[in-house]
Amino acid sequence: MADGTKARRLLNAAQVERLKAPGKHATGDGLYLQVTGTSRSWLFRYRHGGRRRDLGLGSYPLITVAAARQAGREARLHLSAGRDPVEVRRSERLLSTASGTFTEVARDYIDQHRAGWRNPKSAAQWQASLHTYAMPRLANLAVDAISTDDVMAVLNPIWTVKTETAGRVRGRIEAILDFAKVRGLRSGENPARWRGHLDHLLAAKTKVRPVQHHKALSIDKVPATMHALAKSITPASLAVSFTTLTACRIGEVVGARWSEIGLKRAVWTVPPDRTKSRREHLVPLSKQALAVLKEAANIRQGDLVFPSVVRGKPISLTGTMMALRRAAPSAEGVTVHGLRSTFRDWCGEQGVPRDLAEHALAHVIGSATENSYARSKLLERRRGLMQRWADFACGGESKRRR
Repeated sequence: MADGTKARRLLNAAQVERLKAPGKHATGDGLYLQVTGTSRSWLFRYRHGGRRRDLGLGSYPLITVAAARQAGREARLHLSAGRDPVEVRRSERLLSTASGTFTEVARDYIDQHRAGWRNPKSAAQWQASLHTYAMPRLANLAVDAISTDDVMAVLNPIWTVKTETAGRVRGRIEAILDFAKVRGLRSGENPARWRGHLDHLLAAKTKVRPVQHHKALSIDKVPATMHALAKSITPASLAVSFTTLTACRIGEVVGARWSEIGLKRAVWTVPPDRTKSRREHLVPLSKQALAVLKEAANIRQGDLVFPSVVRGKPISLTGTMMALRRAAPSAEGVTVHGLRSTFRDWCGEQGVPRDLAEHALAHVIGSATENSYARSKLLERRRGLMQRWADFACGGESKRRR
């Protein structure tokens, strides 16, 4: 029989959607929504053989409220026949050689890859996009029965109006079907593949909606912008100044910690888990960058170099964007990330060797072995480059104006 602690009333879809607090939330009929961090999943709680058990039913919203309730009803039928739903599920998985449905395989794919995704929100983003766009057509189809027509039915309505989203959905369907093929659940070509297949049926994304790059600050406006930033000693202004002087990604800067800074060597070691390439990046610090850190030390709160008003939290990306726009009000649409492009343009004007500039930006060029060697070998050459850039950006001054 189902657990007697179930909710007295059934929660509807809107009420379930509002359940965000960590823990297990009863939604009726023995169903619980388990919330852990940013992920939510269904559990069917019941008693069998004198002990309480939980049967996982999949992630929400990939598994809808209606689908979860149907799975709960099926589990109760097994209980009424004296069977343990968990053991039934295990036996079905062991004995089944048939293809699973797209919903089942998508759930397994996400569960298998969740730990490897850098962003904890990735699983929720996959679930939401598949639930909204793919599931209406593919949910109950066996993965070995999904055809090009099915994939096109998903993509056609959104390819020209939500091009970026459509591209992500296509890639996710392709990954799930490849996953199914490796597991022996389907054979043949992947109907969601782009090259040599869908590229003949759909216009290229860049033709439908050209890629919008981050707008860069013009080189000639850098000194005035740095001068304006220097007038404000706030974590956001300091973070933007440090970003400009190091040419690093803003996500790496806002997460910077004092334990990563080697003041004696004047080197900032960005750990692999915060770099795009997942490789450690050594950043030589100019005199001006060290001056920014000296000011940041005056407002230090724990290990974060650029803390927000909420203790233990880094400054927000929105805060850094606002600080840049206050410092450069005439540069409409400029972004903090675009400062990296400004640095790269300056390198081009100065005749800086391509490899040196690319390593300063932590771009991956060549093999992993070559990169590992070059990072240490080019450190001192990059130090000279970053000092030249800082001298230009700050108008030749090594001290910030207070």
